[in-house]
Amino acid sequence: MGMKALFRDGAPAHGGRRLVVMHEPAGTPRGVVVGVAGFAEEMNKGRRTAAMGARALAREGFLVVQPDLAGCGDSSGDLVDASWSAWVADVLDTAHWAAGLVDADLPLTLWGVRAGCLVAAQAKAQLQRPANLLFWQPQPNGKLVLQQFLRLKMAGQLQQGPAKGVTEGLLADLAAGRAVEVAGYPLGAGVAHGLGAAQLVAPDTATRVLWLEVSAQTPPELLPASHNVVQRWTAAGIDVHAEAVTGPLFWQSQDIEEAPALVERSAEKMRTLCEAAATA
Repeated sequence: MGMKALFRDGAPAHGGRRLVVMHEPAGTPRGVVVGVAGFAEEMNKGRRTAAMGARALAREGFLVVQPDLAGCGDSSGDLVDASWSAWVADVLDTAHWAAGLVDADLPLTLWGVRAGCLVAAQAKAQLQRPANLLFWQPQPNGKLVLQQFLRLKMAGQLQQGPAKGVTEGLLADLAAGRAVEVAGYPLGAGVAHGLGAAQLVAPDTATRVLWLEVSAQTPPELLPASHNVVQRWTAAGIDVHAEAVTGPLFWQSQDIEEAPALVERSAEKMRTLCEAAATA
């Protein structure tokens, strides 16, 4: 089992270079997993736990590929110039490339973290081959994600004086096509408009969905909004395996946190689902 990083060309029509981190299994792969990181600071806060998850999945025999999307991390471009459509295209392009590295019949899984689940779900809808979904703490509504992000600006303004109308002003700037700066991140309309319109739409019924969350409750429970989505998808005939495990909110903690129970349960469930599919 090993890890390597490489640069490859971005998706056609979007250009640039994308950093890709690969975790390879010790033997013949049993499947491919393409990771989609969280948004803005959540990506940085979640890198350690995501890396732990990638290593755990590789130990279970999966080839795990984690790209930095356009304007993020070590990939080329700036966040202010990125677009939601470019992110979806990056995931599609990475998935096609990674699937070409192994046997064409091996299962493919798109693995999203937080807002990355919205990108993964949109890519899944456009993917021209079967794929399953692994969600970590998925965000069903992109508009809420955008609003929560913009409120970071309001929190900073509160330390300097009245902050009434800050979020509304930022939304107005974005609607007019002007970039805004929030918590050190220059956000452009290309990402903001796509994020604000994104919804976690139900996949086709041939898709297996592994939905995992962390919770501080005892026993751990899914968030109410998540529970509602899972119920609707299950009623629609989608094979959803949803579960909450004990762990910290690693994507927003002040210090870098780890969520070992989430990592271990993800690897265990992925192995079980893969074995069940192989014997079906």
